[in-house]
Amino acid sequence: MAEQLKFREDGTFKILQLTDLHIGGDVEKAEDIKTFNVIDKVIEAEMPDLIAVTGDLIWSEGVDQPEKSYRRVLDHIDKRNIPFAIVYGNHDSEANITREELFKIQEDYANSLAQAGPAHIHGVGNYSLPIQSSKNDIVESVLYFMDSGAYAPAHIGGYEWIHLDQVQWFVEESKKYLRENENPLPALAFFHIPLPEYNNVFKYGKMSGIKNEMICSPKINSGLFTAMLEARDVMGTFVGHDHDNDFCGELYGISLCYGRSTGYNVYGGLERGGRVIQLYEGKREFDSWIQLGDGKVVSHYKHKGKSEN
Repeated sequence: MAEQLKFREDGTFKILQLTDLHIGGDVEKAEDIKTFNVIDKVIEAEMPDLIAVTGDLIWSEGVDQPEKSYRRVLDHIDKRNIPFAIVYGNHDSEANITREELFKIQEDYANSLAQAGPAHIHGVGNYSLPIQSSKNDIVESVLYFMDSGAYAPAHIGGYEWIHLDQVQWFVEESKKYLRENENPLPALAFFHIPLPEYNNVFKYGKMSGIKNEMICSPKINSGLFTAMLEARDVMGTFVGHDHDNDFCGELYGISLCYGRSTGYNVYGGLERGGRVIQLYEGKREFDSWIQLGDGKVVSHYKHKGKSEN
C-alpha cells in the first residue's frame, strides 16, 4: 500500500484519469504498444500525485488468460512509483475472469490504493481515499471510487446501475467525513458508466468539450446524483465508457465529466490521452484539462463551487 495521499506544499493535488485502455489478448498487439506509449507520455507530461483508472483496463471476452492482460497494465502503471486507484468497467470481467479474481491480482502491487470495499454490497471496489493537508494530517478532500457494474438483466437491457446499497454506502461514507469536519469536504467521484443525469447537462446545465456519441447510461436511475446533491461534498464525477465523448458539464452545481479514452484497441475517433484534475487545498474548486499523447493540452475546464465556510 502506497503512502497516504497529501496535498503538495504549494496546496495543489493533481490526478491523472486514464480510462478505457482495453488491453487485450495474451500477446501484445501494436495497438497495445501505442496505448502504453500514450500512458507514458501523459504521465511524463503531468507527473500526477495519483493515477485514477476508470474501468475497462482490459478486454476479457475472447481472451483465454485475461489475467495476463491485467498484469501487463498494472506492471506498466506500477513501475512509475505513483499511487494509483482503479474501478472496473463492463468489459474487465465480461468473460473468463471475475472482478474478485482481478482484485486479488492487483493486491500484489505496492502503489495500488484500491480497496475491495464492503463485501455485503454490490460490486468490487467501493471505497474512499482521503487527501491530507500539506501541513498536517487533517483531511482536506475526499475521493470516492464506485463499481458501476456491467450489464443490466436481460428483461431491462442496457447497462447496470449503481445499486441502492452502494448509494447508501456513499451516504454513510460522506456522513463519516462530515462528522470529522465542520463542513462537507470537497470531494470527487470516479466510476465507469455515466449516470443518467449526464443526459440532462444539455437541457439544464452548461457544458464544454466534445460529445460525438450518445450517452450510454443505465436505464435505471438509482438516485446517486440526488444523494450527492444532498451530501453537498462531491464537486464532480469522472467516468469513461463512451469513447467519443470527453465533455465536462455542470448540473445543479456538480460537474459531470468524461475522461479522454486512452486505449487504441477499441472504437473511437478522438486523439488518445488522459484527463487531468487539479485540486486546491482549502477550496471547493478544481481545474481540469486533457493531456494528449502528442503533447497538446486541450479542453480546459474550471469548476468553482460555493464555499461551505
